[in-house]
Amino acid sequence: MAERGRFITLEGGEGAGKSTLARTLCGLLQALGLNVDVTREPGGTQNAEAIRELLVSGDAARWSPMAETLLLYAARVDHIEGRIEPALVNGDWVICDRFSDSTRAYQGAAGALDEARIAAIDMASLNAFKPDLTLILDLDPAVGLERTRSRGEAVTRFERHDLSFHTALREGFLRIAEKEAERCVVLDASQTPAQLADQAFTVIAKHFSLTP
Repeated sequence: MAERGRFITLEGGEGAGKSTLARTLCGLLQALGLNVDVTREPGGTQNAEAIRELLVSGDAARWSPMAETLLLYAARVDHIEGRIEPALVNGDWVICDRFSDSTRAYQGAAGALDEARIAAIDMASLNAFKPDLTLILDLDPAVGLERTRSRGEAVTRFERHDLSFHTALREGFLRIAEKEAERCVVLDASQTPAQLADQAFTVIAKHFSLTP
């Protein structure tokens, strides 16, 4: 049997650069001879992508935090069963743009859904399944929102929330990192993409004892 792969998640607010970092890290890890799958949440499978469309489109108040959480975990279970777990069993490394920490930050810290309720849903759905390493990209939310606007892409429901929501979101991610320091590492996302990727790869190499 192949050695189990590693599961790395990238977290942070809007415009922090997670997607760009995921692609760069994929190339760096592949250069070491590893098989790497880059995916995202919500999404990653056909069913989860359909749920994603429900979550990101429409008015900001379309779903309550509890409804969002239940939709996210439905997508997450399908994502794990259909893509993440099979890849890990096969020995592949998986890099995921967002995972359960985003639910704790968006629906919990920013959406005011009780942390214990999210934890209960998480345990019932995932049975303690967690990433091996989480990189939290920290950025001033005003800067992040400006980045998303400058791309000229369609604005999602979550980007329509006011700055206080995104400030609470940032604080939520930092609290998660403080509570779970053995799994989470905070990176300064105001760096250039190249600087951020270099720092992130250094963290990954040290965490997993990788050698070029």
